[in-house]
Amino acid sequence: MADVTTIAVVDIGKTNAKVALVDAATFQEIAVRTTPNLVVTGPPYPHFDTERLWAFIVESLGSLNAERRIDAVSVTTHGATAALVDADGRLALPVLDYEYAGPDELDAEYRKARPPFAASGTPRLPGGLNLGAQIYWQSRRFPDAFANTASLLMYAQYWSFRLTGVLAGEVTSLGCHTDLWEPLDGRYSTLVTEQGWLERMPPLRKAGDSLGPILPDVAARTGLDAGTPVYCGIHDSNASLLPYVLSLDAPYAVVSTGTWVIVMAMGGKRLKLDEARDTLVNVNALGNPVPSARFMGGRAFSLLGGRSMPIADAAVTSVLARASMILPSVPEDSGPFQGKHAEWTVARDELSEEEVQATIAFHLALMTSTCLGLIGAEGPVIVEGPFASNPAYLAMLKASTGREILTGASVTGTSAGAACLAAGNVAQPRLQPFGRDSSDEMKAYAEAWASRALR
Repeated sequence: MADVTTIAVVDIGKTNAKVALVDAATFQEIAVRTTPNLVVTGPPYPHFDTERLWAFIVESLGSLNAERRIDAVSVTTHGATAALVDADGRLALPVLDYEYAGPDELDAEYRKARPPFAASGTPRLPGGLNLGAQIYWQSRRFPDAFANTASLLMYAQYWSFRLTGVLAGEVTSLGCHTDLWEPLDGRYSTLVTEQGWLERMPPLRKAGDSLGPILPDVAARTGLDAGTPVYCGIHDSNASLLPYVLSLDAPYAVVSTGTWVIVMAMGGKRLKLDEARDTLVNVNALGNPVPSARFMGGRAFSLLGGRSMPIADAAVTSVLARASMILPSVPEDSGPFQGKHAEWTVARDELSEEEVQATIAFHLALMTSTCLGLIGAEGPVIVEGPFASNPAYLAMLKASTGREILTGASVTGTSAGAACLAAGNVAQPRLQPFGRDSSDEMKAYAEAWASRALR
């Protein structure tokens, strides 16, 4: 692996997709191409525009390779998504958008078929957030197309397949609130075996396995060397977690922020997870179970009108004094306070823009703190992604947890983590402590928010 100096990471997020060049020695992004991840409204249902994404990936690999020679390709994607592929390698059905509520049509029927939470570590989630529910619904609503499905590919492995022609399964995506995997026993769930899907599951490979070189057509269209290896791929939150798993001693927690805020505890307290509060068991790249919790923090930030802007100390002081809070939940159908209606305790139009932004940041921090408590997290808290550059968020997170808060040096950890799969060495985390002290007023605000949120 000594000749790998530049890795192209194909990173498909729920909101945006990118292809990034990552230096294999520093794990820094050298160049990036991005595009929105668009959803086609139908028919037959809302689905991802995979052909547009494929054209973007191929074009980006070609243009980036012209800037600096690409030695390897790694893939990371959001979860709760699968590609149903026929024997000729084409999609038997479009790749369903997990926010579509269609699978809920069969909720009562599906609940009888799915494995218990104790076995799967998967809570029952709305819409298509349980991948098993998607596949179950597709098999019932489109039986002819489903009958033509030869392989059920997790989303990261679908793109690896498009690049190499090699079919593979991988546990970080299989173990991501899917109902398809039993994390503690490391095997497919009863849903897979009893529905007859096992024969459609491709061979299991490790996230860091090379599936082979890129296809000749891809080499011709991109200019990449015909022997360029493509690695199996990894679920995006686990990509963020991987450098820490490989280099840090537990206990600690990682908070991966984006459209979803995923909170993962390594070596914390052993607690019985509460299925009703969006806790779950993920599986890391080594195949080990990871107690986790989540909420749509990035989506909430957008819905609430969050902005990246400086917030003066005076605005923070005012928010604390007036107890300006956003009580959960935004949105209402996920996270630890599902079904609760969001409420501003001080009318938004009575706040300055800086006070609004401080209130939003505090809300997101306290949602994160709640998640940390639900999974028994201990030790320092590492924040990755966009929220790592929000001082108000970090200050309230420190106040509410009483723990050391560390931030990653890069804007996103997914690219560095996915690059680890191909680099042959570990991206050593470059962590910076958040040094601001927590005030008594912040601690009191956090306690009051927690009390009111549970009412």
